[in-house]
Amino acid sequence: MTDLSAFPITRKWPAQHPERLQLYSLPTPNGVKVSIMLEETGLPYEVHLVRFESNDQTSPEFLSLNPNNKIPAILDPDGPGGKPLPLFESGAILLYLADKTGQFIPQDAAGRYETIQWLMFQMGGIGPMFGQLGFFHKFAGRDYEDKRPRDRYVAESKRLLGVLETRLAGRQWLMGDAYTIADIATFPWVRNLIGFYDAGDLVGINDFPNVKRVLAAFVARPAVARGLEIPKRS
Repeated sequence: MTDLSAFPITRKWPAQHPERLQLYSLPTPNGVKVSIMLEETGLPYEVHLVRFESNDQTSPEFLSLNPNNKIPAILDPDGPGGKPLPLFESGAILLYLADKTGQFIPQDAAGRYETIQWLMFQMGGIGPMFGQLGFFHKFAGRDYEDKRPRDRYVAESKRLLGVLETRLAGRQWLMGDAYTIADIATFPWVRNLIGFYDAGDLVGINDFPNVKRVLAAFVARPAVARGLEIPKRS
């Protein structure tokens, strides 16, 4: 039987199935990237809910796996060389799972790096900018009389949507006909921007028909529909 007892995180979240990949997460845009990927690949996994309301993410057990105290994180008992691998950062996890399964990333070098390029575009641009827009539009930012911070992120979010719009013209997915980790990384954030953040009108989402078309195709995938609800909130 697989033994994960050397990893302190398993003391707070005991593994009922230690032979399976362990996912520590919450259904946020970054969190569902990994649950969607796991559902798409069919890898067996066990999910653990990290509760922000009780500051689970700052517990010593969670910090032992991710010192940056962010979700998601994984512990794969069957990592490289058959040894357990702890891993954090959603982009790194997507890339690892793509390589592990040979799915959702091109096998040729040029296609692989082009996909990683768009993955990095999401990680460095779309996620941070959409997240800041969400803060200033939906949350405490509304209390600021000075709207320049919000407007800055609105303008940058529109620019990023424009980049996506141009890329998706005449393409089914970001990489063309092939659905990849670039899509899995990107479209939970687009969905969150116009859904949870309720910023669709603010960014003029109707001006980006290709983005809307691909988002609709993305959420229609059965594995995406499942992954968006994992882990279940209590």
